[in-house]
Amino acid sequence: MAIVNAKEILQNATRDGYTVGAFNITSIVQMKAVIEAAVKKKSPVIIQTSVGTVKFLTPQLITAAFNALAKDAPVPICLHLDHCTDLDFCKRCADAGYTNIMIDASLENFEVNVQRTKEIVDYCHKIGGISVEGELGTVMGVEDDISIDAEDAQLCDPDKALEFVERTGVDLFAPAIGTAHGMYQKTPNIDFSLLEHIGQLVNGDKMRAPLVIHGGTGLSEETIKRLISLGGAKFNVSTDLKHCIIDSTYDYLQNHQNDYNPGKLDQTAYAATVSLIEKWIDLFGSADRYGMENCESDKMLTGGGAQ
Repeated sequence: MAIVNAKEILQNATRDGYTVGAFNITSIVQMKAVIEAAVKKKSPVIIQTSVGTVKFLTPQLITAAFNALAKDAPVPICLHLDHCTDLDFCKRCADAGYTNIMIDASLENFEVNVQRTKEIVDYCHKIGGISVEGELGTVMGVEDDISIDAEDAQLCDPDKALEFVERTGVDLFAPAIGTAHGMYQKTPNIDFSLLEHIGQLVNGDKMRAPLVIHGGTGLSEETIKRLISLGGAKFNVSTDLKHCIIDSTYDYLQNHQNDYNPGKLDQTAYAATVSLIEKWIDLFGSADRYGMENCESDKMLTGGGAQ
């Protein structure tokens, strides 16, 4: 069974110097396309859904589709709830079968963030097979119903990073380093030295929590590779997928105005998404990390799965 949690595949990525793409999807068509691209590229992958998408489709529908599409894939695949501020909703998705949960209490003060994150960590670890992501500092931009202006965004306090990871027991750690959600209007002021410092504090002497980079869309190839070299093991991409599905659909409709076959719209969006994900996987360096022979014997495939 190829359904896993995120921690083990990200530990491998940190150790071997690549990153795993975490792609936000809004439909089953996109979910299927991401899995298809991962299988073709023999790459681990993380499928993410925002809270808005989950509320629209329901946790039960998403996990059922995910299980049907991912269970026999010859690569490790994780299902992740992204940027959830609601403790009860985090627990609902964990109960439904998500294998990674992000509790985002980054807008709260440090102590409240620790308390809320630890509550979800304890809950998910009690169920078993579910890893948890937490965030320190705030990432600017708009992600679902969370909107952070540039003046309100705060970088991660490195003096609090290790304390946060150790007190919460979080499996993945997302420090705010200057990236942003949405499309960049100008070159972002990313603090590379901060990421490197945090990586040394959190994972320097032993692997505690692989690091997560939010706001992947629009970053240059050079920037992405530098962030990976500094320990970014999970790389979130959302806006690029949204543009892909809308632009490919629009182009098809413009050129086939008299073709009333919605199945062809799905096929067009599907093909465009597969191509896009393949390009990201190549950039992330995660291609050819897994094949059927790896997945059948790799211990990580026994460590996670839908509950």
